[in-house]
Amino acid sequence: MKCFLLGCVFVWAMLQQSNMHLTLPATALNCCEGNILILLDSSGSVANYEFSRLLRFAAELLHPFSLGRGHVRVSLLHVGTTPHLEFGLDAHNKQESLQKALQSVKQLQGDTNTEAALRVAQHLLTETGTDVLKILLWLTDGVQPGEVDELMSELKAQGVSVLAVSTVHGNYQVLQRAVTPPLESHLYSVDIDNIDIITEDIREAIIKIICAKRLRVVQVTSHSAVLQWCPVISAGSSFYKLLYSDGNRNTVIRRNLPGGSSFAELTHLRPNTTYTALLTPESNQRLFDTLGVNFTTLPDVLSPSVVSVSDSGPHQIRVSWGPLQPAQVQRYMVEYGAIPSGPIQTVKLDSQKNSTLLTDLDPGTQYLVTVSALHVDGKERAMSVKACTQKALPALADLQLTPVEHQEAQVTWQAHEEGLRGYWLSWERENSLSSSKSSISSAYLPPTSRSMRLTHLSQSSRVCVSPVYSSGRGDGICCTADKQRDSSQWG
Repeated sequence: MKCFLLGCVFVWAMLQQSNMHLTLPATALNCCEGNILILLDSSGSVANYEFSRLLRFAAELLHPFSLGRGHVRVSLLHVGTTPHLEFGLDAHNKQESLQKALQSVKQLQGDTNTEAALRVAQHLLTETGTDVLKILLWLTDGVQPGEVDELMSELKAQGVSVLAVSTVHGNYQVLQRAVTPPLESHLYSVDIDNIDIITEDIREAIIKIICAKRLRVVQVTSHSAVLQWCPVISAGSSFYKLLYSDGNRNTVIRRNLPGGSSFAELTHLRPNTTYTALLTPESNQRLFDTLGVNFTTLPDVLSPSVVSVSDSGPHQIRVSWGPLQPAQVQRYMVEYGAIPSGPIQTVKLDSQKNSTLLTDLDPGTQYLVTVSALHVDGKERAMSVKACTQKALPALADLQLTPVEHQEAQVTWQAHEEGLRGYWLSWERENSLSSSKSSISSAYLPPTSRSMRLTHLSQSSRVCVSPVYSSGRGDGICCTADKQRDSSQWG
């Protein structure tokens, strides 16, 4: 209902009863995705009070939306003598941050140079790509908006939806030409003190644009697919009717899904096949359009399609493969032998396994490893890989214990120095609290070390030294420190 009073146009709430608004589940706002650029009149023709109310309106309008990439991105551009970008589309991905930023916005004053601001807006919105839904929300008093017809037409031609809110002082004809149809939901002229009454209407218009009525395929494999959509009906008496088929009438699958649903997983699909899916919201409240999508499943991947090698050592190799397909594979068989003519050994594994550790291998040797799968349909698939064991690490050359004093001894050793990183030393140490118990002590020593004095050795203490190389620990040597009968000597 429009009222004319003292030459000013006021728009009162046209939809005063809540059941006349589109009722959406709360989760619908979470799947809105698009860019919203607020074009805010910040010129001197806008009173300070009016400017602050416009900011409060924008904050309340955007508050329910989830922000960030994949959701709603918001930018604010001032209209003044010179355009000023308050913040860009990627500035805020949390409502707390956006609300705080809107509270701190300062008015520019100056002239109403809307044309210059629209050129900046055109650059900001069009550089985000053609597949992103875009909205220009123009908040203005409408005083001398300028020659904006051509620039607005260019924006709309590039897929930008234009919505406008005027505080009733302006040129209504210019605003009518600027916005995208339908005018009754995209253009509002309202007294600034009553601007709150259009918040839900503008938000609903935004939802209809960026919460697109589309059915998307978010995941597809050779035998399954996941469909996703924005929920438009709530749980209860309403439900979704889902149909999908590969084009053969005899293979049409029908499913009913509860209202409030936002995804469905389709299983037992045929590989490398094109399917058509149709989703119809069924509700007693209103009619909804049927959503549709076509998708093609991936070609069937038979295991093993990849074989890898890890945990390589002088005497072992771990072999892994994938994908794991326990429902399609009866068993796996791993065959391996040294190249070029080593004996072939075999390991048989069930369909739940996707790796095995091959042991007792020769160091510094190249092996050919073949992983074969016997599938339930009788098919066999094999894949081979070459793997090398590491060379054997040099062992410790010599280890000696020399008695020094009571319960003390000097341990000395010799080792190959090439590639040496250090030594790992361990020994049994007598526990000071109990002479009948001992504890294990250890130390890591630099590669220049050749000896160490050990104290508080326990009776028959076992002392071990191992060389440490960049590729692992070499074989060490252990000695036992036997206590002599005079209790003062060790050997």
